[in-house]
Amino acid sequence: MPNNMESESRKLLGRLRDTLAEDSAGQARLDRITHLIADSMQTEVCSIYLFRDKDTLELCATEGLKPEAVHKTRMRIGEGLVGRVARTRCMVNTADAPAEPGFRYMPETGEEIYSSFFGLPIQRLGEILGVLVVQSKEARAFTDDEVYALEVVAMVLAEMTELGAFVGDEGGMGALHTHPVLFRGLTGQEGVAEGHVYLHEPRVVITNPVADDPEAESLRLREAVDKLRISVDSMLARVEPSDKDQREVLEAYRMFANSRGWMRRMEEDIGRGLSAEAAVEKEQSAARSRLATVPDPYMRERLHDLDDLSNRLLRILTGQGKETGAEMPENPILVARNIGPGELLDYGKDLKGIVLEQGSVGSHAAVVARAWAIPLVIHAEGITTEALNGNTILIDGDQGVVHLRPEETVATAFRDKIAMQAEAQKRYAGLVGLPAQTLCGKHIALHMNAGLMADLPSLATSGAEGVGLFRTELQFLIRNKVPKRGDLASLYARVMDAAKGKRVVFRTLDIGSDKVLPYMKPQDEPNPAMGWRAIRVGLDRGGVMRMQLQALIRAAAGRPLTIMFPFVAQFDEFREAKAMLATVLESEGKLGHVLPASLEVGAMLETPSLAFAPDRFFEETDFISIGGNDLKQFFFAADRENERVRKRYDTLNYSFLSFIRQIVARCDQFDTPVSFCGEDAGRPLEAVAFAAMGVRTLSMRPASIGPVKAMLRRLDLDEVAAVIDQAAASGAQSVRKALSDHLAERGFVT
Repeated sequence: MPNNMESESRKLLGRLRDTLAEDSAGQARLDRITHLIADSMQTEVCSIYLFRDKDTLELCATEGLKPEAVHKTRMRIGEGLVGRVARTRCMVNTADAPAEPGFRYMPETGEEIYSSFFGLPIQRLGEILGVLVVQSKEARAFTDDEVYALEVVAMVLAEMTELGAFVGDEGGMGALHTHPVLFRGLTGQEGVAEGHVYLHEPRVVITNPVADDPEAESLRLREAVDKLRISVDSMLARVEPSDKDQREVLEAYRMFANSRGWMRRMEEDIGRGLSAEAAVEKEQSAARSRLATVPDPYMRERLHDLDDLSNRLLRILTGQGKETGAEMPENPILVARNIGPGELLDYGKDLKGIVLEQGSVGSHAAVVARAWAIPLVIHAEGITTEALNGNTILIDGDQGVVHLRPEETVATAFRDKIAMQAEAQKRYAGLVGLPAQTLCGKHIALHMNAGLMADLPSLATSGAEGVGLFRTELQFLIRNKVPKRGDLASLYARVMDAAKGKRVVFRTLDIGSDKVLPYMKPQDEPNPAMGWRAIRVGLDRGGVMRMQLQALIRAAAGRPLTIMFPFVAQFDEFREAKAMLATVLESEGKLGHVLPASLEVGAMLETPSLAFAPDRFFEETDFISIGGNDLKQFFFAADRENERVRKRYDTLNYSFLSFIRQIVARCDQFDTPVSFCGEDAGRPLEAVAFAAMGVRTLSMRPASIGPVKAMLRRLDLDEVAAVIDQAAASGAQSVRKALSDHLAERGFVT
């Protein structure tokens, strides 16, 4: 761009900065801005549209259209050329606007038929806030120089909109981050809580998007980039040579930090009038825009690297590190885009809930949330850009809903729900010492799932008869390298100590799919849930599994030991894993270690194929645990991470219940104990159905034991089985309604 255009760009930004600095109401600022943009661009019209809500744009200021149309003219996303810009987040630059697809003439604004139209999104880091439009009668496309100048102006408008520079009473447009907002996500862990937002990564606030002295800003940028390069080199120096994956990430960081193109583009932005911070953020916004359209996994990963590096650079420039000095509020609810298990565990059990923009129902964050018995909502899109530290927040993990800054009527209803659940828990506490024995005399053993030492106190307080599943992968997920055998042995020993003689089922390392170790190279498999995971990894990487088996044997130190292999799909896998265990046992004995007093070895049935294994499998395995979460998704061919298909299939579908009944019958044929483990085991209606199908052991989160026990103790399972069979005979696909009606007749609310 020629120097004179650079000076014109700086001149426009300078005028914009002066306007923003004036002590005037928000509407007056907006009016002045549209006037100076139209004047600088030599166009008859300049208009600013901001979002009234997530679907509606409102004309908030204009030069050239009817003033009375301001705050009256509104349009939906996708409506007209302005709505098209908002929907696609792409600029429209045309010399013949009426000929463009989607053109809409708006006579209510006093609009003439302008030939030229240029519209571009007002957005900040992927969050669209509005649309900036200029129009002229002359039929011309706007030049690259003019487009660049307006891009910079739109970015400054986004920053100032974020800071509330245009808030006023004139049109009823309230400040950002003040309105109640409802987020609909997905259930990661059930439960409800009220608290205050605590941001995992507080957003960087840029208060000086425009700068007068390009040389000084360039110097600030170069100094900050030098600090960034030094920090990346320092991190690289601390990485062990064997840690190839972490080294690869940091090498990518170093490549970007030393990129001449990245530096040149930011310095050009500074030359046109932006501050160093704004120049960095402009590049970051461009990277995020590309990220949304790049299908290649490798390129997406690299763009994520650039995004993270830009955040680091912004924190150096602004001094706004992660440690902002903000105290953790009372009843903190953590809000983050995503979070690793180590970082999450650092917060401790003070958290009342977790809300993530990303995440998955089987992720390590979900595992920790279940361990802490706190609600988790995932896929709450946009919450990290809307929430502020300290905001009141209500999280409903049962429905996958989050209320941010709720209205009082919503908060009151929510508190009533919390109070009702607390009252119910008091009633369940009275059942702790009682067995889960049905009216027909059948005893159902209720066990708890665990994965942290912090879970174990629940063994006594919940009334659980044992630990039906201890997830061992968390100890691998929270470290940057494979944990030491001695550390694992010590942990497993403490788990057995805390269980005080009650049975603990240790599931060997279940990684892969959505649980990827930080030090294990991602496989980029097209369908990881059906890929290289769990027992498949254990058998292929035998060294890790042998080490874990050694740790379990040493932890038992003469006590009974129960081991379960996950995701077994065929008999040969179980036989191979059991042979590995036998070899380890023999070796441990020769080394002089005390062997377990008894040893149970079981398999988790998570694939339909294992239900049809040869008879020898059921004769050789000591027990089977039905892994409901995975079994259901494979039974229905419905990915549990895919909302389009996941909710189409009901756990109480008669075909699924029949399959459970078949598995129980197969196990009974060989006197092989069978249990059901998973989220559905902790839902009273589903738990009753499984028990009616013959399952006599259920394993669930500790908080679910009370409700499940309360229902089982008041029901006759023979009657429940008859209701299920009658519903199926009538042609019902799901028996949920029939079973709910049956329970309602007996005073249960389902």
